[in-house]
Amino acid sequence: MDLGWKQSFKLQREVKSVLGLDVGLSSIKAVSLRKDNGRYTVTACGMAQIPANGDDENRRKKLANISRTVRECLDMSGVKSTFAVCGVSGPEVAVRDFGFPAIPQEEVDGAVLLEASQVCPFNTEDSAVDYQVISKSNDNIRGILVAATNALIKSKVYLVSEASLNCVLMDVDGLALLNCFRQIEPPVSGQATAILNVGGSYTNLAIVSDDGWPFVRDMISVGDDIVKKMAAEKNLPVATVRQMLSGNAEIGRSDYLESLERASKKLVADVVETLRYYDTQKKAEPLEKMFVCGDLALADGFIDVLNKQLPVETVLWNPFDKMEFDTGRNHKGMLQKNLLKKSGPAMAIAAGLAMRTI
Repeated sequence: MDLGWKQSFKLQREVKSVLGLDVGLSSIKAVSLRKDNGRYTVTACGMAQIPANGDDENRRKKLANISRTVRECLDMSGVKSTFAVCGVSGPEVAVRDFGFPAIPQEEVDGAVLLEASQVCPFNTEDSAVDYQVISKSNDNIRGILVAATNALIKSKVYLVSEASLNCVLMDVDGLALLNCFRQIEPPVSGQATAILNVGGSYTNLAIVSDDGWPFVRDMISVGDDIVKKMAAEKNLPVATVRQMLSGNAEIGRSDYLESLERASKKLVADVVETLRYYDTQKKAEPLEKMFVCGDLALADGFIDVLNKQLPVETVLWNPFDKMEFDTGRNHKGMLQKNLLKKSGPAMAIAAGLAMRTI
């Protein structure tokens, strides 16, 4: 599955390497990869937290803050490429199946656009739409369509350009997760696999069956909400709760886990509801395991909380455990290697974006 929107401008020269750039509202992650004989090697990476500016209502200041953090992340990575692949997610993005009776090839574009206008929860006339045919026979044609509002795409392109980068491809975060997973993890015959990315701004649930058919949904229950709920319950600053999630709890262990479990109930309920929908709509292979990544996946005890409440086994997933490292033996290179070993699960989307080809 290699869906994505190439920008309308023409590249002036061949793109030999790209940077996977995950631009969130709370952090920036960047990954550069090299592929040799089917295996991926990390050549550069970086991660930087976007500082709170205390003025969330001022959009211009917020965008400037994000662009500044993108540059800091690039400085940390030392990456040389100026070509970036970015991703989008959230309520202004849709990934949906489509199926039509067999029609001439020249009519497929129009049929997909009509389908998108009917199933997307936003106005597709002011959106970018792409698709990929997965199966075709004499009787029908089936595939996946993706859509995102032009406003969302232009916002991401602007943020990247402000950091002196060219956004050469726009992807969907959930599809980038699946792309990363399928590149490095062996498929299990007869089973579907789920990847849950719990970020600060959005949660992405991506499922793939062994026939390669993808399912992607974004949820608004996110890591930042869980942190705020715990802070409100304990009457603690958000910064203190983040320290607790890092393993420096100022309260008893059982009290901490109970608070984390209560704060995660909305997320768990949304995941369970989505899994039920997938099961009834897809009638696919049984789902045996869920691989968890994203910022909150690193929180102390979070995987245990999910295992306790979800109907499938959940495990922490670090895609970089199965990659080589060529970040250099100097101080910066060792810092990057340690970053991926410690915080790799939070950088899975950036890795999937870096695996895209132009």
